[in-house]
Amino acid sequence: MMKLVTPALEHVPSYAAALERGWSADNVRGAAAGAEELARLRADPAAFVAAMVDREAKGGPLTLLDGSQVPRLPGFRLWMWDGEFCGSIGLRWQPGTEALPPYCLGHIGYAVVPWKRGRGYATQALAAVLPLARAEGLCYVELTTDADNVASQRVIEANGGVLHEAFVKPPGFGGRPGLRYRIALDTPAGTRP
Repeated sequence: MMKLVTPALEHVPSYAAALERGWSADNVRGAAAGAEELARLRADPAAFVAAMVDREAKGGPLTLLDGSQVPRLPGFRLWMWDGEFCGSIGLRWQPGTEALPPYCLGHIGYAVVPWKRGRGYATQALAAVLPLARAEGLCYVELTTDADNVASQRVIEANGGVLHEAFVKPPGFGGRPGLRYRIALDTPAGTRP
């Protein structure tokens, strides 16, 4: 059974093993981002784990595919766990609004390790994160996927996602065709917890 866990030192060896096998939570920069994460993890495991939760956006800038750097948004990552690391899901936001800057394509991003795909883990993880997004005061979340990523589209749709628009991703994200979905949360419009 899969559950979401807050990254902790006890989970690091399994997470590191996934990175060593070439997996990366960054579906834009892929292996390069995974190698950078592995280097940071090896240099200071405690700091690496602590950086997974950054509700004040104190971490440094993020590097996009084209090498440009952009400010970090508040957010956190949780790890999918079924006795070992099996994926990651993250939530990011701008306080007080659902709007995101142009360099952030969605509120939620997720990635399952290839050897654990097809088990429904991404669908379960997304369902578990939606109440956390609501708790941050969001009335809806947006998620994007490549136009040809049918598996990700099914994950989003299984969680109430409705296609909002087809678009071309900015150059910093590879300039590929994408789909933007919205999932309405149960928070009434105009109110914030």
